[in-house]
Amino acid sequence: MADVKYTPAPLDSPPSYETTASNPPKSPITKGPLHRAALLPLDLPLLSSIQGRRIILASASPRRRQLLAQIGISNLSVIPSTVPEAFSKTLSPFEYVLQTATQKAMTVYSSQIDSPDGEPALVIAADTVVVSPRGQILEKPRSEADHIAMLKGLRDSISHKVYTAVVVMAPLSSARDPGYALESTVEETTVKFGRDISDELILSYIQGIGAVLVERIEGSFDNVVGLPLRPTLALIEKVLRDDEDLVDEFAEAEDEE
Repeated sequence: MADVKYTPAPLDSPPSYETTASNPPKSPITKGPLHRAALLPLDLPLLSSIQGRRIILASASPRRRQLLAQIGISNLSVIPSTVPEAFSKTLSPFEYVLQTATQKAMTVYSSQIDSPDGEPALVIAADTVVVSPRGQILEKPRSEADHIAMLKGLRDSISHKVYTAVVVMAPLSSARDPGYALESTVEETTVKFGRDISDELILSYIQGIGAVLVERIEGSFDNVVGLPLRPTLALIEKVLRDDEDLVDEFAEAEDEE
């Protein structure tokens, strides 16, 4: 896959290490030449069919919410999963993010299926991890010191990988077990830091006054941000079509009777 090279651009302040769903961090994805211009909402019949219905993002990430808005999904209920992410880091990165994202989606879907706010038409969940060249899943930094140490390690290793799993669920109109459609995908992106990044530049980046550290990526930049848009849209279309196909099957079966 062809490399994509970016020039450094200033960033907003990084997220707080004590972020909560009620106090989301400012997103850095709206400034600088690193990011694409905002896209017009997609005019797709399947997306139009869920406009005005309840769509849940099982994540507190403001960046994921902004990315979904780019494809016209902006009227979201944000309900993060409260279940601890306790899967073993000895799993492969692929399995770890997939199991974590699936757990998030299932937990939120189950808690909202009989909600007074109404059954969700769609639940979208995601999980992203950074993986060292040795295949180690890195813990999310819990402090500025942790964040600096992690970035120094990634700089010294030159390149690393980012994995994001996306899981999309939708209820089925039919009574077919288990009563919902679920589709998932895992995307991988290789990220290369600049070789000339100093400790001072890393500190400036953490403080929000420096330049971006990424020199080159192989894969989707949306994946690094936390939600690969094209695969997510494909999953949404798939779960909605699963329901349409089942309704058609039941209608045909009734006609034959």
